[in-house]
Amino acid sequence: MTHQNIHQRTFITPLECRFLVHAPHSIGDDATLVVTLHGFSSNPEAMLRLTAGMMGPSHVIVSVEGPHQFYLAKDSSDVGYGWGAHKPPGSSVRLHHDMVLRVLDEAGREYGIPVARRILAGFSQPVAMNYRFAATHPDQIRGVIGICGGIPRNWEEGSYKPVTASILHIARREDEFYPPEVTERYPERLRLRAADVEFHLLDGGHRFPSQGRPIAEAWLHRVLGQ
Repeated sequence: MTHQNIHQRTFITPLECRFLVHAPHSIGDDATLVVTLHGFSSNPEAMLRLTAGMMGPSHVIVSVEGPHQFYLAKDSSDVGYGWGAHKPPGSSVRLHHDMVLRVLDEAGREYGIPVARRILAGFSQPVAMNYRFAATHPDQIRGVIGICGGIPRNWEEGSYKPVTASILHIARREDEFYPPEVTERYPERLRLRAADVEFHLLDGGHRFPSQGRPIAEAWLHRVLGQ
């Protein structure tokens, strides 16, 4: 058998996806929809709790489960979830966009929250993917919150649209995956495509910031007037 007689074929099949919803008892005209994506090897339960702690209980928060699951350790039944791999990147990007579009539309219609009050948030792995989404579907969200994550590798030269969403990026000084010498350049890079970029560099390592709530509340008040 040689490489000459091996051919690759692909096909697309339906995928069952899962998300969790936290909704307050009363949802008014000023309600905000926050669709949030967990980091690599985490889960939607943990991200729902962390996002609710940062955003407060008055918002509709939807935590989406990554489509790729795996065992966290050998001889363990504990499972973690992720958002994609480097190969092939196109399919991971397409699946991420399809999932986010579906959840934004479904939750937005169910709770009567317009696009002007829809926020996309993420920690670590999906941060760059969320920025890519904002630059591909600018008419679907009002804001993006990125925590301890990156920027798409082709951000400067990619065929993206102008980002109309406001961006809040929170980085950590002791982050072992996204060090400050890299993240300190993020505001300048993000502003190549987005007009409204707010950046914070907090003490600590690659963890969800416990002190993020005042930052998120002030940002929401500025962007959405609440």
